[in-house]
Amino acid sequence: MHFVVFGAGAIGGVVGARLHQAGFAVTLIARGDHLQAISRNGLELVTPEERVVLRIPAVGAPADVSWTGDDVVLLATKSQDTQGALIGLRDAAGPTTPVVCLQNGVENERLAARLLDSVYGGVVMCPAAHLTPGAVEAYGTTLTGMIDIGRYPDGVDARCEQVCAALEGSRFTSHPAEDVMRLKHAKLLLNLGNAVHALCGTGEDSDELAERAREEGRDVLRAAGIEHEAPEVTDLRSRWRAMGVRDIDGRARAGSSTWQSLTRGLPLETDYLNGEIVLGGRVHGVPTPVNAALCHLAWEAAREGWAPGTLSPDDVLTVAV
Repeated sequence: MHFVVFGAGAIGGVVGARLHQAGFAVTLIARGDHLQAISRNGLELVTPEERVVLRIPAVGAPADVSWTGDDVVLLATKSQDTQGALIGLRDAAGPTTPVVCLQNGVENERLAARLLDSVYGGVVMCPAAHLTPGAVEAYGTTLTGMIDIGRYPDGVDARCEQVCAALEGSRFTSHPAEDVMRLKHAKLLLNLGNAVHALCGTGEDSDELAERAREEGRDVLRAAGIEHEAPEVTDLRSRWRAMGVRDIDGRARAGSSTWQSLTRGLPLETDYLNGEIVLGGRVHGVPTPVNAALCHLAWEAAREGWAPGTLSPDDVLTVAV
């Protein structure tokens, strides 16, 4: 099996690195300075226990991949880049190429299913970071992460089991999930706090604001009749303990993927996280003022180049009317 990791940032880079270390054939698709650094020097993987440079083939687009016919694409782009990535993938490899969406949110699988025949959802718990070109960080020691995979919209098959087995052999726990979208909706609720902590930093007031966003999310999912209860996903503290999360060189993981994107001056994924709840609220007549405010402010933060923690939770509530 040849794994093509489309989007070699924090999650994609770490997953690709661990699969490569376990002996699997891996090709990374990256871009810009990150691609240049990997091509020139290799991908640096930094953990609490090691710092290694891995010579993994890396290209800039699906058209540059040497497709084997036994390929599985692990899609790890941000959701705002998914449509373009999928079009490039179909054009280069054809619509029968299987893709596993290792992404936050619940829209990516829908987009993929319009274009490709075999689509899988992946629920990823992996404390990772990507802040400098050519390097990714993984903070787990006992385990690098937890990734459960199921067919979209439901069910499992032999390919699920093969991909899960590969991940199990690469310092992850990974199980086939019959109802993967229930798990992904539970993860979506967790991710509603990403914009809060990127915009406002951490602290009790920020945690309270994030919980208000999640309560709006629960109201919307209930109104839509979408199953989302999954304690095995939402018990983050237990999962972090199971992974043995530790500091790297005295540094804790800096923040969520949204925090990392804001730090690097990149577009934010908020429209596909909090925006998913805003969309559902508009469709089902459920008010979502906190999530709408977070979407507006995240857009402004990315456009204006704000630093993380620029706002206070009260600033967000002032907009949430």
